[in-house]
Amino acid sequence: MLDKDEKLKVIKKFATDKADTGSPEVQVALLSERIDRLAKHLKGNNKDNHSRRGLLAMVSKRRRLLNYLSSKDKKRHAALLKTLKLKK
Repeated sequence: MLDKDEKLKVIKKFATDKADTGSPEVQVALLSERIDRLAKHLKGNNKDNHSRRGLLAMVSKRRRLLNYLSSKDKKRHAALLKTLKLKK
């Protein structure tokens, strides 16, 4: 889990305006941070199948959000992929 300060940093970096906390960009960025942390955890704890299932659910949710953003605005989608260094 992300602590409060780290979460606020991510939100500030990807927010589209001052009060934005729920745009697809922010949601994808927060999910990406959680996915990275959980992937590191699973490298050392490879038998933790419950966390692996949670990781797969987060990856699926991130993919759905990226698909939504791609259908709404290709430029924002491309910029987000570039910023987060994700593959297309």
